[in-house]
Amino acid sequence: MSDNLIEIRDLSFAYQERLVLKGINLSARRGQVIAIMGNSGCGKTTLLRLIGGALRPTRGLLRVDGVDMGSLDQTGLYRLRRRMGMLFQFGALFTDISVFENVAFPLREHTALPEEMIRDLVLMKLNAVGLRGAQDLMPSELSGGMARRVALARSIALDPALILYDEPFAGLDPISLGVTGNLIRRLTDTLGMTSVVVTHDVQESLKIVDYVYFVSEGVIVAEGTPAQIKASDLPYVHQFVHGEEDGPVPFHYPAPGYADDLALQPC
Repeated sequence: MSDNLIEIRDLSFAYQERLVLKGINLSARRGQVIAIMGNSGCGKTTLLRLIGGALRPTRGLLRVDGVDMGSLDQTGLYRLRRRMGMLFQFGALFTDISVFENVAFPLREHTALPEEMIRDLVLMKLNAVGLRGAQDLMPSELSGGMARRVALARSIALDPALILYDEPFAGLDPISLGVTGNLIRRLTDTLGMTSVVVTHDVQESLKIVDYVYFVSEGVIVAEGTPAQIKASDLPYVHQFVHGEEDGPVPFHYPAPGYADDLALQPC
C-alpha cells in the first residue's frame, strides 16, 4: 500500500475550450493535512471537485487510495465516495432536520446499522466536536461556528479515509476559527485520515497543515512546509502570505493611463 492517499500527476482540466488546470502534480500522504491556496478563480475548488470525483480530468492521472478516478464507473465512484467526507463552505446542513438527524443522515443512507448503534455513533461524533448537548437543536438555532462543527461531525460519520474542506474558515469569528482549525488537526491525527483544505486563510492554515500547495492561473507555482512557505521570497507567495496590496497580483485592473483617460472625457 502506497504512503500517498492522493496522487496527481500531470493533471489538466478544461471547461469546454477554457483550460482551468494545467499540468498539476500533487500528493498527500496518509495522516497529513494538506492546504491548497491561491487567489480567487485560480482553480482550487475545481481541483477539490476532481479529487472528489464530481469532475473527471481532461488529461493526466488522479489516484485516490490507489484507484484511478478517471476509470471509475458510477458504481465504483459511489463506493469510493463512501470513504470520503466533505465539509462544504458554510456547512450546508439540511435546514429542516435537527442536528442529530443531520449527523445520522449518512449513516442511514449508506449503512444498515440498527438505530441503537446509529444513536451511539452520532453522539460520539457530536461529542468529538463538542456539541453533544446541541443534538436536538435545529440548524437555524446554531451560530456559524456551531453549524460548521455539526457539518464536520457529519463529514466524519462514516470514518472516512479522506476529508475535503472547501473554505472551512470562511465567515467565522476568531474563536470559532481557532476551534475549527484545531478540530481539523485533532480529528485528522485521531482518526488517521487525510485532510485536504482549500482556503484563503493563511495564518490559521499554516498553524495546522503539514504541507501547502499554491495555485495561480491553473498551475502550482510554489509548495512546501509551513516554515518554507513563511520564509519564501517568491513574489506571489510573499504577497499572498503577508496580504500585500500590490505585487504579482496587481491592485489596479489593466487600464489606459489615468491622464489619458481624463483627457478623453467630454467637456
